[in-house]
Amino acid sequence: MKLITWNVNGLRSVMGKGLPAFVLAEQPDFLLLQETKVDPNTVEWDWLPGYQRYWNRAAKPGYSGTGIVTRHEPLAVSCGMGLAEHDNEGRVVTLEYPGCYVVCVYTPNAQAELARLPYRMAWDAAFLAYVQGLEQSKPVLVAGDLNVAHREIDLAHPKANRFNPGFSEEERAGFSNLLGAGFQDAFREFDDRPAQYSWWSYRANARANNVGWRIDYWCTSPKLRDALTSCVIRQDVLGSDHCPVTLEVDARILSGI
Repeated sequence: MKLITWNVNGLRSVMGKGLPAFVLAEQPDFLLLQETKVDPNTVEWDWLPGYQRYWNRAAKPGYSGTGIVTRHEPLAVSCGMGLAEHDNEGRVVTLEYPGCYVVCVYTPNAQAELARLPYRMAWDAAFLAYVQGLEQSKPVLVAGDLNVAHREIDLAHPKANRFNPGFSEEERAGFSNLLGAGFQDAFREFDDRPAQYSWWSYRANARANNVGWRIDYWCTSPKLRDALTSCVIRQDVLGSDHCPVTLEVDARILSGI
C-alpha cells in the first residue's frame, strides 16, 4: 500500500504543475496534502475517479489547509484536534480505520525572528497529546509538513540556521518529544544519508544546488515498524517548493495486523 504526503503550496497552482500526472502515475492509496490554500470545492477532480476526498479549510481564505485523498473509505473523519485555540487554521485531518489512524498535519511555522515560537510550542505539545490519545486505541500514521529539521543532517547549513525558524532548539526538542513518545521517523528507519531534503527556498537557485531542509515526514507508531516497506523522498517531483514523501506499508494495517 502506497501513501504519499506533499505540501503543495497551493492546490490550484500545483494542479497546473504536474499533480494530476504524478498522481495518475503513482496511483497512491492515500495522498495527504498540506498548504492547500483553497476552497477544495472549486478544484476539479473528475480526472481521478475512485477516490474520496476529505478537507480541512482554514477560516482565513487562501491560507494553510489540509486534505486527504484516498481509495479507502474510513470509519470516521475528524478535522482539527478538538481544541478551539488550534483548530481555525485547517491544520489537521484524521481518518480512522479498523486497524489504524491516518493523520495529515501542517505544523505552524515559528516565523521570522521566532515571532510565533510560543504558539508553536503550545501546538507541538497539543499535537503530541492528540496523537498519543489516538494511539491508546490503535496505531497511528502521521504525515505532513512538520516545519522542523530535526538533526544537523536534515538541512544543508545547520550552523548558520541554529536559531532560525525550523531549526531552533525548541522546535527540534518538540520533534524529539514525538520520537520520545515512541513514534518513528520512518524515513530514517530506511535511509540515514545526508542531503536528503524535502523543501528548498525559491531563492538563490537552492533546489538546483540541493541547499534544502528535510521538514516533511512520515511518523509511525512502533507497532507498525514491521509493516513498513520503504520510505522515499521524491526529490525528482517538481511543482512546489516541497517534494512528496512516499511511504509503502503492508496493506493489512487498515484492518489490523
